[in-house]
Amino acid sequence: MAITAAQVKELREMTGAGMMDCKKALAATEGNMEAAVDFLREKGLATAQKKASRIAAEGIVATALSEDGKKAVAVEVNAETDFVAKNEKFRNYVADVAAQALNTTAADIDAFMAEPWALDTTKTVKEALAAQIAVIGENMNIRRFAKISTDGHIVSYIHAGGKIGVLVEADTDASGEAIDECMKNIAMQVAAMNPKYVSTDEVSEEYKAHELEILVAQAKNDPKNANKPDNIIEKMVQGRLNKELKEVCLLEQEYVKAENKESVAQYVANVAKANGCKLAIKKFVRFETGEGL
Repeated sequence: MAITAAQVKELREMTGAGMMDCKKALAATEGNMEAAVDFLREKGLATAQKKASRIAAEGIVATALSEDGKKAVAVEVNAETDFVAKNEKFRNYVADVAAQALNTTAADIDAFMAEPWALDTTKTVKEALAAQIAVIGENMNIRRFAKISTDGHIVSYIHAGGKIGVLVEADTDASGEAIDECMKNIAMQVAAMNPKYVSTDEVSEEYKAHELEILVAQAKNDPKNANKPDNIIEKMVQGRLNKELKEVCLLEQEYVKAENKESVAQYVANVAKANGCKLAIKKFVRFETGEGL
């Protein structure tokens, strides 16, 4: 099949690999983008972390929390331009969407769009959005929402005026400034370091096997390992996999504000000990405007 310039450009932006390498990868995988990324990684021509979350849309992420801190939601609403995303009318509208999403019983975005708009029940959420588009004069889209309910505690964090929004849930029997500060620091860590999992316990064996396969292929393609047997290569790359998992698992990451290179897990444990309480990070939600579009 013919490989288009647009496909080559997209793969290049996702991986940082050279144009000709991207063209070869797409040709070898018959235009399959995911397979082409793996092809480049195996050859050592792409970064280990896929750059699939390219920012290709404007808008903001907003959060809303219930008064008791037991329920929270993050929403992303897109607009065409950054100018509109900074507009006060648009921001107020997104806050209204978040307030509605906090109390919705909808399981997905389609059901959410079909329910009555809380501020004017003669309209659906979709119809209210159409009215806002007419007022603001630019196409807009309620893209997604994610809710957390807990018996523990939730904090939210908004970074860069709504470019990134984070919710963090903890299982705790305490409250107060120290716990809030700790959880807010964890939310900032999530915003900055973009982990994929809370801990390695959440990582599927399928994901580990896939990553190991990529790392083994990389090692075998390295001339320095030409004479090494497969079992030695597998042991060698296991260390690399463990290092990679540390980078994508929140609790195993190095805590960015630490002065002594402690992990996030150690930081949380120290706060719990200092306050004589139970404190365990259970879940997080991280939305970045336009990621994956």
